[in-house]
Amino acid sequence: MATRTNTQSPAPHTADSHGLIRVHGARENNLKDVSIEIPKRRLTVFTGVSGSGKSSLVFDTIAAESQRLINETYSAFVQGFMPTLARPEVDVLDGLTTAIIVDQQRMGADPRSTVGTATDANAMLRILFSRLGKPHIGPPSAYSFNTASVRASGAITVERGAKKTVKATFNRTGGMCTRCEGRGSVSDIDLTQLYDDSKSIAEGAFTIPGWKSDNVWTVGIYAQSGFLDPNKPIRMFTKKEMQDFLYREPTKVKVNGVNLTYEGLIPKIQKSFLSKDKEAMQPHIRAFVERAVTFTTCPECEGTRLSEGARSSKIKQISIADACAMEIRDLAEWVRGLKEPSVAPLLTALQHTLDSFVEIGLGYLALDRPAGTLSGGEAQRVKMIRHLGSSLTDVTYVFDEPTIGLHPHDIQRMNDLLLRLRDKGNTVLVVEHKPETIAIADHVVDLGPGAGTEGGTVCFEGTVEGLRAGGTVTGRHLDDRAAVKETVRKPTGTLEIRGATANNLRDVDVDIPLGVLTVVTGVAGSGKSSLVHGSIPAGEGVVSVDQSAIKGSRRSNPATYTGLLDPIRKAFAKVNGVKPALFSANSEGACPTCNGAGVIYTDLAMMAGVASPCEDCEGKRFEASVLEYHLGGRDISEVLAMSVTEAEEFFGAGEARTPAAHKILERLADVGLGYLTLGQPLTTLSGGERQRLKLATHMSEKGGVYVLDEPTTGLHLADVEHLLGLLDRIVDSGKSVIVIEHHQAVMAHADWIIDLGPGAGHDGGRLVFEGTPAELVAARSTLTGEHLAAYVGT
Repeated sequence: MATRTNTQSPAPHTADSHGLIRVHGARENNLKDVSIEIPKRRLTVFTGVSGSGKSSLVFDTIAAESQRLINETYSAFVQGFMPTLARPEVDVLDGLTTAIIVDQQRMGADPRSTVGTATDANAMLRILFSRLGKPHIGPPSAYSFNTASVRASGAITVERGAKKTVKATFNRTGGMCTRCEGRGSVSDIDLTQLYDDSKSIAEGAFTIPGWKSDNVWTVGIYAQSGFLDPNKPIRMFTKKEMQDFLYREPTKVKVNGVNLTYEGLIPKIQKSFLSKDKEAMQPHIRAFVERAVTFTTCPECEGTRLSEGARSSKIKQISIADACAMEIRDLAEWVRGLKEPSVAPLLTALQHTLDSFVEIGLGYLALDRPAGTLSGGEAQRVKMIRHLGSSLTDVTYVFDEPTIGLHPHDIQRMNDLLLRLRDKGNTVLVVEHKPETIAIADHVVDLGPGAGTEGGTVCFEGTVEGLRAGGTVTGRHLDDRAAVKETVRKPTGTLEIRGATANNLRDVDVDIPLGVLTVVTGVAGSGKSSLVHGSIPAGEGVVSVDQSAIKGSRRSNPATYTGLLDPIRKAFAKVNGVKPALFSANSEGACPTCNGAGVIYTDLAMMAGVASPCEDCEGKRFEASVLEYHLGGRDISEVLAMSVTEAEEFFGAGEARTPAAHKILERLADVGLGYLTLGQPLTTLSGGERQRLKLATHMSEKGGVYVLDEPTTGLHLADVEHLLGLLDRIVDSGKSVIVIEHHQAVMAHADWIIDLGPGAGHDGGRLVFEGTPAELVAARSTLTGEHLAAYVGT
């Protein structure tokens, strides 16, 4: 044995001295020269009110720079295929490690994207069935609903040395259902909603919004195309006329001396209405589309998306369609029972992926669930799956509110996963509002003190105990507990749901009280959304506000989305005696140099493109002559730079008084968006801000029932109180509010609670409690009851 003579501990190695991520002078978005030091291999939670700059610091500065530096290690050729990232506005970023971002961005809403395709589980299943399926029908592509079968034969010319022509045949077996093209559903257009067949085109047969008889582009082209008799009632059309009217291929025609393209009514409707996102449509257009178009399960593949051949090949009496329709926890058990040495490595990898779903609390999903139907929280947890068993260490994992959409019962499981990632030697950065997750942090960074221009500074940095004693907004509200209501409102009526069977619901009968605040709760996957969105008739008077993304370019902003810009433009036009179009950066008033974008984009191929402020308009987006017109002493660019709170005061009184604009601004302030600037691009809003913006636009509708889907998403503890006040005001104005929610403060504040469960997937879908919050706390008969009782401290 060698003896150690030097008993002193060796000097620390230089390589061990890099234990911090140092950020100096961060100025991205609203950050005001922020400088902080984040410990590596620890769990750091970033807190602060909505809009305080948390995402700007964590995602847009630290994670963005890490990704940019990694991308620069690839060859120029590879970089040409990757998203280009600009260097964030920051002076120094030291000690960065590889960042893996797990955010809340919804997974692709493409109808062909499913949970299985998004996690590679389908790819492994396809290989499994191509090796073991009986009868054998072909390679893995034969089991893919995204691959069409292709057959081709003919002559091809090969230009190599002397040219020669060779005969070639090509076959590829795909698994796509030919009827629905792998979508699982087919759309039918109800012709009775498009026109009145008892009238002629000249008599105004069309009932499509915006199709007026004097419009040459719509009605005029059908009346004067020469293919149809405009004075004959549509029901009297011959077979050929009906074919031309509904399905004719695009054909050039001359109408009043103008060359136009004539096209059958069905393809025209599909292009002009069905290619757009429903959320981006005006309410009357959306109502028309919902009336006129029905989506039904494909009769040929019965919604499985797969061809008959793909469904006929089976392993132990189970086809790939059956496997994808199973709940993942059941599928994991089935895969565990396959003992086949020839595909052992594949079975091990597939088993690990499926077990990860179960471990993360998503065992109730099925692989054929469309990815676009997952909630923000579910999408984020699906993205976590590939990192759970990873052997990588010394990586920075960045999470954006990982507890979104989680019942209090499931938050503990998520906390364990975050701690497990940290204990493997990784740096974990979490943007979070929930006190249960803030409590497990090794280090806390609190940003604020306010939102927007009033935020962007570090208010506190240290331990959770230090935060509690620190006196910041977050520190003061960390131990907030809402009390259960003493007295509850009396319902004015009921909304009856009978025999609800959508998704996993088990023949649920429930009466939802009207005229009160009703909260529908239960663990993730228990059937809350199925009950509320799938069973409440979406007829007149039901206003549904969900968390789906708002579709809009960087030219869209809160002013354009809410319709606020229309009364503002009219007010400017009236005072100055000019056209309203001058005050639109997308129309006549746009700066000609940057086309109203405010910036000039320079594409540098695989390098990050550069966006520099337009020199002519100095980023104001308008022509210089337009900025000479004033309203209340401000030009249009100054108005768009105002926050909602400032604008509310500005348009409320004095020369600029505009009641129509003031009403919209009041609603924006009511939902807690007073800090947003009117011209801020919609692409920069968080998920919670998007939902509150939608709520503000829907508050003007005449609905009697408001349905909200987790409105506390992305809300700071201090803002939850504000939201409860808003919900109270809506109910007190005579409306009914139904909220799907996990936040105990909202449950405690409810007049009536409907609790679904007891578990998720096929373990859920039952009504386990209905009554007042006080009765739920007293009974403690469900998981929700136990957590609510613990929350209110009884």
